Amino acid sequence: MNLNLCPDELASLCQAQSRRGSCPLPVTGIAALTEAAPGDLSFLGNARYKGEVPRSRASVILVPADYQGEPGPDQELLVVPNPSAALALVCARLEQALWPRPAPGVHASAVVSPGARVAPTATIGPLCVLEEGVEVGEGVHLQAQVFLGRSVRVGEGSWLAPGTVVTAECTLGRRVRLHPGVVVGADGFGYEFVQGRHAKVPQIGRVEVGDDVEIGANTTLDRARFGATSIGEGTKIDNLVQIAHNVRIGRHCILCAQTGVSGSTVIEDYVVLGGQAGVAGHLRLGRGAKVGGGAAVTADLEAGVFVNGSPAIPLMLERRIAVLKQRLPDLFRRVETLEQQLAREKELPPAAGSANIRDT
Repeated sequence: MNLNLCPDELASLCQAQSRRGSCPLPVTGIAALTEAAPGDLSFLGNARYKGEVPRSRASVILVPADYQGEPGPDQELLVVPNPSAALALVCARLEQALWPRPAPGVHASAVVSPGARVAPTATIGPLCVLEEGVEVGEGVHLQAQVFLGRSVRVGEGSWLAPGTVVTAECTLGRRVRLHPGVVVGADGFGYEFVQGRHAKVPQIGRVEVGDDVEIGANTTLDRARFGATSIGEGTKIDNLVQIAHNVRIGRHCILCAQTGVSGSTVIEDYVVLGGQAGVAGHLRLGRGAKVGGGAAVTADLEAGVFVNGSPAIPLMLERRIAVLKQRLPDLFRRVETLEQQLAREKELPPAAGSANIRDT
């Protein structure tokens, strides 16, 4: 880790609102509160860990404004609006040092069509392939073995990691980040069963990715049957996610790892899908809806709801059912006991002096 910042530089970088204590050492590392040593930077990102701050050996700790504790000897607390976001600023500085951007230009091993247009400030890495009609914007960084198909457009400031594929006619907005193995524009999964065979339905649409979208490793976005599969501005998609043809995802959504979204579903703005969530096709998920990890969405969701389970139902109802499930064995035992008791009562002879009374 190539980090060497004095506390004054760190306070400026983190936009500290105030400072408590004094640290004589430069910051050379980053560690969790319980693992930090002198010279390390740490942070209080979750209130449940505030008890660890007084015991931490970190030289500098990022704390929120409502933290009331005092620093230890040779320790400084930097008060920031959001410790996790402040730490991200430090990591961004470190990232630039760990993975410096090469000088602009096209690597000698890259294959660039004469009809492609590459901005002079872009970087085209080793073994990249750019087909006819490709447009690469200012400041774009293509690492090794990136493939851009015919007429692909990549907006300014985008970063494509090794092994990413963007197929013909698809577009990426500005500052898009694709991690290794992402495929944008694979064929949608479309077949018709005709005369005993699965006949392929041509997928002639495209994929449109908005500005400031980040897509995790080995995620796939299928091209539309016609029209466009689209991802809205600011949406973040984790690793190993499958987005089917003609899906439309709104702005600033979060899709966690191994989520799958079936064809022609519309996901409105600010929706969150937990890990391994599954969404059936031709549905609409309203603005701000939240889907728990592993849930299966089989019907439209209203705006702002929080659902969980398979099939997905409102979270609190799902939690109540989960508690009741744990009581099922006891419930079955009680039912069996009652059945046995009723059976014994039926077998008992009539009591002495009893008689059947009938209407006469």
